[in-house]
Amino acid sequence: MSPAVFSHGDLRLYLLSLLAEAPQHGYGIIQSLTDRTGGTYTPSAGTIYPRLAKLEEEGLVTKTVDGRTTVYAITDAGRTELASREGDLAGIEAGITDSVRLIASGVRQSVQYAMKSLRADLAAAEKSERSEAKTRPRSTSDDVRATSREEMHRADALINAFRARVRTDLRTHVAKGGPLPSSVVTELESALDAAARQVTVALSMSKS
Repeated sequence: MSPAVFSHGDLRLYLLSLLAEAPQHGYGIIQSLTDRTGGTYTPSAGTIYPRLAKLEEEGLVTKTVDGRTTVYAITDAGRTELASREGDLAGIEAGITDSVRLIASGVRQSVQYAMKSLRADLAAAEKSERSEAKTRPRSTSDDVRATSREEMHRADALINAFRARVRTDLRTHVAKGGPLPSSVVTELESALDAAARQVTVALSMSKS
């Protein structure tokens, strides 16, 4: 989704919908917009704050200053405005969902292309290795190095595919309004740490 998808009126309405869920400060609003558009639209402070100020002038939003933090909240008039334009909001949400779906599709295609290129590289490397083997005696160390290079390429592909898959799942889930509890991220962190330790142990054992 490009910034142009949010016309002046669309962004105004979407800001009201975000504040209808819960009061937020400016940075939180910017982050919410980034998350819900799958990272394709990150508005600047110069885009968001003037619109919030306009909503405040219209009596649709209030702000509360707490030290250096300004928290915005929707008013009853703002909720009435939002309710009267449910159809428009549904259209905006549908546009965001379509955009996120296209992003996910693009990521999957990129992963598929990367895997295809990797297979081609591995085939070329294997062909080159066979050609060199015909012109020189092949030692055990040569076999080990060749196998290790192939496995390194495979490991890279697995890591990249895993990263793309998890990243796409997370962004798509959040963009659709789903919650992302810290426990899920903590579990992911623990699983990755455990996997890294297992790899380290396995590599150490392979030396013995």
